[in-house]
Amino acid sequence: MKKLSFISMVCLLMLLAACNSSDHASSNKNENSKKEEIKSDSGDEELENAKKMFEPLGDIPVPDDNPMTDEKVELGKKLFFDSRLSGNNKLSCMSCHSPGAGYGDGLATFIGFEGVKGKRNSPTIINSGYYEENFWDGRAGSLEEQALGPIESEVEMNQDLDELVAEINEVPQYVEEFDKVFNDKVTVDNIAKAIAAFERTIVVKDTDFDKYLLGDEAAITDEAKEGMKLFVGKASCISCHAGPLLSDHGYHNLGITGDDGRYEVTQKEEDKGAFRTPGLRGVAHTAPFMHDGSLETLRDVIEYYNEGGGDHPNKSSLIKPLQLTEEEIDALVAFLESMSGEVEKVETPEIP
Repeated sequence: MKKLSFISMVCLLMLLAACNSSDHASSNKNENSKKEEIKSDSGDEELENAKKMFEPLGDIPVPDDNPMTDEKVELGKKLFFDSRLSGNNKLSCMSCHSPGAGYGDGLATFIGFEGVKGKRNSPTIINSGYYEENFWDGRAGSLEEQALGPIESEVEMNQDLDELVAEINEVPQYVEEFDKVFNDKVTVDNIAKAIAAFERTIVVKDTDFDKYLLGDEAAITDEAKEGMKLFVGKASCISCHAGPLLSDHGYHNLGITGDDGRYEVTQKEEDKGAFRTPGLRGVAHTAPFMHDGSLETLRDVIEYYNEGGGDHPNKSSLIKPLQLTEEEIDALVAFLESMSGEVEKVETPEIP
C-alpha cells in the first residue's frame, strides 16, 4: 500500500513538472508573439529611415536687440492691423496677410496701393521668423527689415516712413505704448521691431506630423506614412524641403517663366528665375501656391513636379519627371496635410 502511494506521488510530481514546462513554453511563445507583433508594427525599415530624416522645429530665434515681451507683441499687433501704415490709410499689413487666409490673402498675386496688381503671391507669415532671409527673392535679411519693405513700397502700401512716424506720434496712446515698450519715442526702427515681434508669434509646429516625430505612431495615417517615404525617396522633395523648417533656405528655379526672382537681388545669372524654398508647416492653409500663385491646390503642385516643371532655360537640375502614380500623389498630399496643423486666428485689436 505504501509502495503504491509512493509511485502515485512520483507520477503526480512528474505531471506537475510537465505542466509547468508546458506553461513556461506557452508563456515564452506568447511573449515572443507579442515581441513579433510589436516588431511588425514598427518594422517598416524604409519608414523608420525616412522618419529619421526629420526633426522638430524648436523655438523661434529671437534677435538680441529685439527681445520678445507681451507688451511689444500687443503693440506690434495693433500696428499690423492699422491702416495708417499705408499712404492712403486704406491698407494694413493684414490686407495681404489675413489670419483667415493662412496669413496670406488667398489671391494668386497681391492687390496693392490703389488697386495695383502685383506680380507675386503674398507669402504667408507663418513661421516667417525662422527664415534666414525673407521675401520670395530673399531681399530682406531680417524680419524687422521685411516689416518695413511693403510699407514703403510704391506698389504695396506706398507710405513714406517719416510721415508714418509723424502720424503715429499724433496718437497719444501709441506714444505712451512706445515709451513703455521701448523706453523711447516712436521711430522707424521701433515700428519695425514691434511688428516683427508680433509676426514671430505666428507659429505652426504642433502638427500631426510633429506628434508622429515625437513617437505617436497613430498621429498620421498609413497613407501619410507612405507619403513620407515618397517625400524622402522617389519624389525627392527633401532635396529642397529639408531641416527643421522643411526648407533648405535656398533658391531654386522650378521652371516658371516671367520673373527673374533672386537675380533682381544678386545680379547673378545662375539666380535668374530662382525663388526661396518655403517651409511646409501650415502649407495646406496657404493656397494658391508658387511665387506667382499659379497652382491652386497641393495636388496641382505635386502634379507640376511630377511632370518635370516648366521650361525656363535656367531650370534647376533637381526638377525632372518623377513618374509618380495617382496613388502616390494622393499619399504625398496626405503627408503634406499632416504637417499643416491648426493656424491660430488672431482677433482684430482695438486700434488707437
